Amino acid sequence: MNPIFNNALVALIAALVPLAAIGWGGVDGWSSQETAILSSLRLSQLEPAPPDPSNRYEGVPAAEALGKRFFFDKRFSSNGEVSCASCHDPEQQFQDGRPVGRGVGTGARRTMPVAGLGHSPFLFWDGRKDSAWSQALGPLEDAAEHGGNRLAYAHAVQANYRRDYEAVFGPLPNLASLPRDAGPLGDDRQRAAWKAMDERSREAVSRVFANMGKAIAAYEKTLQHSESRLDRYLEAVTRRDAAAYGTLNAQEKNGLRIFIGKGQCVTCHNGPLLSDQHFHNTGVPQRNPAKPDLGRRQAITKVIADEFNCLGRFSDAKQDDCGELRFIAQDDHAMEAAFKTPSLRNVAQRAPYMHAGQKATLLEVVEHYRNAPAPAAGHSELKPVAMTDGEVRDLVAFLGTLTGAVVERRK
Repeated sequence: MNPIFNNALVALIAALVPLAAIGWGGVDGWSSQETAILSSLRLSQLEPAPPDPSNRYEGVPAAEALGKRFFFDKRFSSNGEVSCASCHDPEQQFQDGRPVGRGVGTGARRTMPVAGLGHSPFLFWDGRKDSAWSQALGPLEDAAEHGGNRLAYAHAVQANYRRDYEAVFGPLPNLASLPRDAGPLGDDRQRAAWKAMDERSREAVSRVFANMGKAIAAYEKTLQHSESRLDRYLEAVTRRDAAAYGTLNAQEKNGLRIFIGKGQCVTCHNGPLLSDQHFHNTGVPQRNPAKPDLGRRQAITKVIADEFNCLGRFSDAKQDDCGELRFIAQDDHAMEAAFKTPSLRNVAQRAPYMHAGQKATLLEVVEHYRNAPAPAAGHSELKPVAMTDGEVRDLVAFLGTLTGAVVERRK
């Protein structure tokens, strides 16, 4: 062989080795279409959460600081032992690791994480609240969670936070002539005391209560995800940085390929938060078949009737700002037994799974989606997915790459 030609061939082969390493279809074997999907999942592509027009105090540093103190204060509960952080534990990705939440009593659904909640128009598994601040109020009066009442909370704010509260929200009402405990959702005695109060006093106390929620929401919206191994890999693919392709191993990459391909996971778990923020019936078994949980279908009536919704008198929004609520579909049968798509960020650290902890492991979750069992209520959107046992394991391995710290946004 001609030595000049031979040397040129050697040089050509050497130049092609990096291309062979990443695959002819694109970076690390990804096609251009797949690369576009992968790029859309990067945390760096997450836009700031849109401002909530119903809460004019979000983004106010003093409100955020006050809300953080409220979030960790156990005095805002009927037994003095439960705070928001009791279920939304910072040491556990702001959730609690239990099948269902546990406060002064035991709830019916799994505790949802709060990082990134500002990107969703509806909160809770069923979307019965339409803002972060109205969501924060729900547990405070729930008999199984904080178990308290709004007049007791107003007295607690006055006794412990008066200066800081008034610096943000203005003067507290005079509570001297009012009972210690009263509220529209309390026990018989508390409801009677609430009914006996004049309308002006009820509204003043309810506004203090609403402002507590707005402060807590202001704090919660500072909580954000930090990058995971997946994000580092996706950035490498987007930049064609071959030195960082080893961020994921071969099994995890195959799991990612299944996630955006034949597994169809990305259909609902999409975008930087890996959630479409919508509600779906996926045939998840009922926790209590005798009392089926109909999820979103029942919650639509609740969010429309909620006195703390976007259109309510305690909202800071104008009517035109409340499009999600104004145009909500009120008779959508597809929402029967439908639940919110949770973010998959940090999912490997959030066992058990589903809306009431029905699945103990990620392997069980993936098996559920592979098999697509018939639903106990409503109509499931799932169809069986032809995955091998090895592919199931690869997909589970991939889900372990989504872990990153939850941190407070610093200004």
